[in-house]
Amino acid sequence: MADADDHVDPSEFGEQDGPPIEEKPYKIIFEANKCFGAGKCAEKSRNWTLDLDTGIAKPETYFIDESDLDHNIAAAEACPAKKDRGIIHVIDRRTNEEIAPDPNGDGTLSVDW
Repeated sequence: MADADDHVDPSEFGEQDGPPIEEKPYKIIFEANKCFGAGKCAEKSRNWTLDLDTGIAKPETYFIDESDLDHNIAAAEACPAKKDRGIIHVIDRRTNEEIAPDPNGDGTLSVDW
């Protein structure tokens, strides 16, 4: 078991339970603890559902293929949390680069843990 001080690499998060990269080459990393319920993600993507009781959104799946890429990118880019840096991160599993929202413009992961 990892100590509380151990750093978790976001690009490795969930990989042990994920489908083969060839099947689902993209994944979503969601900083749920920072969601304030704006619902922009659910407006943009059928993969996202806003729970009206809690005000927190969640994805139906964290691993996606090309057919679900565009609307999940739209959800990530629409998220206003973290001063528009977003808390939904779409990652290319083949390269570990952030596709969206990519606030740094260089593919580095902007997950803030």
